[in-house]
Amino acid sequence: MDGIISLLGLVSLCLEGVDPQGVYAPPSVRIVHSGHACNVEEERYSERVYTIREGETLELTCLVTGHPRPQIRWTKTAGSASDRFQDSSVFNETLHIAQIQRHQGGRYYCKAENGLGSPAIKSIRVDVYYLDPPIVTVHQSIGEAKEQFYYERTVFLRCVANSNPPVRYSWHRGREVLSQGSDKGVEIYEPFFTQLQGETKILKLKNLRPKDYANYSCVASVRNVCGIPDTSVIFTLTNKTASPAIKLLVEDPIVVNPGQTVALVCITTAGEPPPTLTWTSGGGAALPQKSQVKDGTLTLRDISSDEAGLYSCVASNNVGNPAKKSTTIIVRALKKGRFWITPDPYHNDDNIQIGREVKISCQVEATPPEELVFGWLKNGRTLRSSERMVITQTDPDVSPGTTNLDIIDLKFTDFGTYTCVASLKHGGIPEISIDVNISSTTVPPSLAVPRGRSPLVAREGDTVDLECVVTGKPKPILLWTRADREAPMPDGSAQMESYDGVLRVANVSREMSGQYRCQTSQYNGFNVKPREAVVELIVQYPPTVEPTYMEIRQGLGRAVSMSCRVLRAHPSRVLRYEWRLGSKPLQSGHFDTRDETEYSIRALAQENYGEYVCEIVNEAGAGRCVFNVTAKAYAPEFYYDTYSPIWQNRPRVYGFKLQWTQMNPDAVDRIVAYRLGIRQTGQQRWWEQEIPVEAPIRKGELLTYNLTELIRPEAYEVRLTPITHFGEGDSTVRIVTYSAPINPHLREFHCSFEEEPICLFTQDKNDDFDWTRHSAATRDTKYTPNTGPSGDRTGSKQGFYMYIETSRPRKMGDRARLVSPIFNVAPKSPYGLSNPPAYCFSFYYHMYGKHIGTLNAFLKQKGQSASADSPVWTLTGNQGDRWRQAKVSIHPTASFQVAFEGVRGPGIEGDIAIDDVILEEGECPNTPPTPEESKAPASDVHIWLLVITMAMTLLRGQR
Repeated sequence: MDGIISLLGLVSLCLEGVDPQGVYAPPSVRIVHSGHACNVEEERYSERVYTIREGETLELTCLVTGHPRPQIRWTKTAGSASDRFQDSSVFNETLHIAQIQRHQGGRYYCKAENGLGSPAIKSIRVDVYYLDPPIVTVHQSIGEAKEQFYYERTVFLRCVANSNPPVRYSWHRGREVLSQGSDKGVEIYEPFFTQLQGETKILKLKNLRPKDYANYSCVASVRNVCGIPDTSVIFTLTNKTASPAIKLLVEDPIVVNPGQTVALVCITTAGEPPPTLTWTSGGGAALPQKSQVKDGTLTLRDISSDEAGLYSCVASNNVGNPAKKSTTIIVRALKKGRFWITPDPYHNDDNIQIGREVKISCQVEATPPEELVFGWLKNGRTLRSSERMVITQTDPDVSPGTTNLDIIDLKFTDFGTYTCVASLKHGGIPEISIDVNISSTTVPPSLAVPRGRSPLVAREGDTVDLECVVTGKPKPILLWTRADREAPMPDGSAQMESYDGVLRVANVSREMSGQYRCQTSQYNGFNVKPREAVVELIVQYPPTVEPTYMEIRQGLGRAVSMSCRVLRAHPSRVLRYEWRLGSKPLQSGHFDTRDETEYSIRALAQENYGEYVCEIVNEAGAGRCVFNVTAKAYAPEFYYDTYSPIWQNRPRVYGFKLQWTQMNPDAVDRIVAYRLGIRQTGQQRWWEQEIPVEAPIRKGELLTYNLTELIRPEAYEVRLTPITHFGEGDSTVRIVTYSAPINPHLREFHCSFEEEPICLFTQDKNDDFDWTRHSAATRDTKYTPNTGPSGDRTGSKQGFYMYIETSRPRKMGDRARLVSPIFNVAPKSPYGLSNPPAYCFSFYYHMYGKHIGTLNAFLKQKGQSASADSPVWTLTGNQGDRWRQAKVSIHPTASFQVAFEGVRGPGIEGDIAIDDVILEEGECPNTPPTPEESKAPASDVHIWLLVITMAMTLLRGQR
């Protein structure tokens, strides 16, 4: 008998692992919410809208199915933007935003992909609700109205509050509620929308009366959505109410020296209520970090040129328009002094010669430019303008801050050192002096590239010096640019300066190859046609090859071929290649016209496994292709879509159905076993065992191993490693967690009544008595002999189930109803349910005793009532001392509940029990005959006949 039962178990095990189609499936995705939602519209044109109050916690979870396990990515677009993914992403199942702000509202997408089919994408729109305190402003006229109002004693009070959803306003004068028509002197404009201020409401007081001078309160309300309370503001209107006016007690502009302390004083001259003074910098920018504001005075200590600019004092009291006065601070400065020499323009000669004209120009940047003063010295003595020494100042619009010294009819006695001195009229700033030597040795520049310095050959990563030799006196600055194409210089700029003719470039790259132009600058030198030369840089680099790394998995005796290809190299002539296994040389040679080399193994042996390196070498170095040839098995892929993985659920321990597939099982030798490692999360020690595999594994085949005696509610880390004759393969790790089945989403609903909340089932208040949760270990059988189960559906005496107790005072015909939570039916199209979805409703029942009454199962849909005359399933009478399963397909068209009704029979031996209630998507497979098809009580004879038949079949096969 034990052998026959073992045979049945073996048949069950084999069937579970074999599926010719495999379990690989593209991803599907659903978004569920938690956190602090105010309201969730489950479906609206296939998109849910999640409403939350500002400052609360948003938590959205992306529930995915599909195998292999899909990768999940959260992205966001603004509510008004197009549905395109942005760069900011969260790679996690749960999107958690604490203290959400209004700008974080919008459309959130969950994208899941696993390489099979198209990615699955679902979205949910998050609407953040908020209400800011209102602001009341007072005006004599209102431009947003349809017409202009100009009454000397007419006042408009405007109330504005930022909110979502749109705000509603109400006005009060003192304790009096103001409404349109309640007072002839009051008009209330209904809300209208402006782009900048949103919805607003205006109170118009016509021809002010004494009673109009009062306290006005504006109450803003969003009708308590999300629990947001109303907010209000009070404005006191008096006969002294006036818009602000201010005065600056400073000059405009203010010119100061760097390092000084500047105090800008701003005072109010009118305004009721008293205005608030604020200071801004530039176009409303923030003030300098070290500035101080006190009682309307802005103090800037140790001022610098960076802090120069426009400063504005703004006064506001919400009456009329704000008052604004501005002043400009100018910080004196001198910088960037430079010179150039211009030979006689009337002669086609760049040299300075006796008897000809020469001009020396000097330029300085000055702030303020009108204070700039130039002076000239010759050999340290003051030089004044004369007929032969003409000192001029260039038109500021042509060349600001420039002075010129024209020497007419140059003589030998004019040779010497000329000094240009720049200063500011009011002092406080160090002057700038520029020396220019005019002599027989003052000659224009010449430029050349030293012999052997072009073309310049370097290797990638080297530091090189590009060199141009410049002669002449004075020696000018050299400007370096790219000559062959429009590309930035190595530092990223358009040009670079060099004072000694050498441009140093560190860590050169192949992109820096090309021609570089060196050119004389007119500054600090001769104002003549620029001299230039070109230097060519050639950067050599080792071959770039592919693949740089590849892993090849093959079993013993199989063929392997590896190919290494050259993509680019400089010089392009490749010298040689060499193949190695570790440090062992295999083959080498030279390239001819090919750009790749190949190495093959006809039949892999144990010694052929390892790391193969193909090295391709040119003058600049080597490129390497690396191939890791191994017989390690690929990692297993855990299956996360197991229906009801908690298969053992006892008070202290639970069991978990661990399922997986094997990635590419035919890539290497046959897997003979798996090493299972398990440890409690947070612990260091692993418990390990081997799971033998008797037959070859097929791609997509679902393997199952039951973990038992796991401690509730602890989580465990599970590691699975495939083993072949070669050794261990790659491991996969997952976390196993215990979760009580309390009203999960519908496709995974499974209730075994192990937890006290009983999966949110409730007792019907209109029945005669209640169902009772019990286990066989605690149930009192004093009044109910020969009836009821001796354990739960799994046979455990610690397991729980629901039953009706039919002992006194119950009487025949009394009914007890147990009602499930509400399940939502999501339409597949936004236009409703044209084809209602199917669900398989199954449960186990136990009906043992000579007084057994009736067990009914009902489907109750939204807007309908469950009728006692039309159950979806019913059964009456004694069915034997065993648990049986019932299955029935249901097709709800709206949100629904399922209900169990137990009806008491004629006596006390009539306890009825139920356990393991399951709702699955889809029609019921292999639906057993309905109770109506066989009214005779069930008998164990049928089971014994099945066992005997299978045993006889096995014995015949062995013979």
